[in-house]
Amino acid sequence: MNKEQLRSTANAMVQKGKGILAADESNPTCGKRFESIGVESTELTRNTYRDLLFTTNGMEEFISGVILFDETLRQSTISDGVVFPQYLKNLGVIPGIKVDKGAKELASHSGEKVTEGLDGLRERLSEYYKLGARFAKWRAVITIGDGIPTEACIHVNAHALARYAALCQEADIVPIVEPEVLMEGKHSIDSCHEISQKTFTKVFEELDKQRVYLEGIVLKPNMIVSGIGCSEQAGVEEVADRTVEVLKATVPDDVSGCAFLSGGQSNENATAHLNMMNAKHEGSLPWNLSFSYGRALQASTLTTWSGKDENIPAAQEAFLQRAKFNGMATKGTYSEALETEMA
Repeated sequence: MNKEQLRSTANAMVQKGKGILAADESNPTCGKRFESIGVESTELTRNTYRDLLFTTNGMEEFISGVILFDETLRQSTISDGVVFPQYLKNLGVIPGIKVDKGAKELASHSGEKVTEGLDGLRERLSEYYKLGARFAKWRAVITIGDGIPTEACIHVNAHALARYAALCQEADIVPIVEPEVLMEGKHSIDSCHEISQKTFTKVFEELDKQRVYLEGIVLKPNMIVSGIGCSEQAGVEEVADRTVEVLKATVPDDVSGCAFLSGGQSNENATAHLNMMNAKHEGSLPWNLSFSYGRALQASTLTTWSGKDENIPAAQEAFLQRAKFNGMATKGTYSEALETEMA
């Protein structure tokens, strides 16, 4: 384990002014996104869309790293055939790779899931490093519902995250540790607060047991928000305050930083929440707070593109604008008035 390399990479991933683009949608997920805009999902259309994102002029000003899917890691730019990991590296953007195999039903636990993919992971990480990946991502999902999550569900997911993280660091790859308490449900922000704090606590207990080097990881947590179906939706400031409170209670100071997932939030909410955290709490935080967004960076881009080459410049402009707004949010300098100006 090269601790200096791990620490340096992790710090670069969560530097102020930048965040991580999650472009690691699996082919089935990508298919659903493309279906929504009337585009067939093929290897070529997926390559074209990822090329659109990565070749956006100025993208590297606000994007520190990109999470790739296995297929994408092996694809190249359309215009000059440079493999994506090398193209990103040339821009000063760190290539990463999704390594989990998805969340599957947890045996004997109705409504709960556990993420799979540990089998053969050591060998896959070795190959991914050779292909240029310098960080990885593994997502665990925790559902709030009637009688769930159970202690067993939280434990098995935390344990898997820790085993994955240890294997990554053995391969000199920075692990993004992503324990996501889902927004889906009618639960209150109080329930999200309680379950997230319990989950994050367990994750760091397991990371400690597996001797994971905390300065060489990036935490990708959910924000503390009301469930989508909850009748009372918490405001921006409450979400920011609650999220920071949970992080301070659970995340060791050694961790390099947190890159939040958007988790189904609207583009604007994901940006506003991150901005409020940094504007109000930056001086009291031991780690940088950044973003690792998928849909919250890509939704407007995907709609603008709609599979047509003539729309690529406008789609790139939409992507760059959202990346810029979120880069500003890492410094607490974003304003919702900018959304109106952009429109």
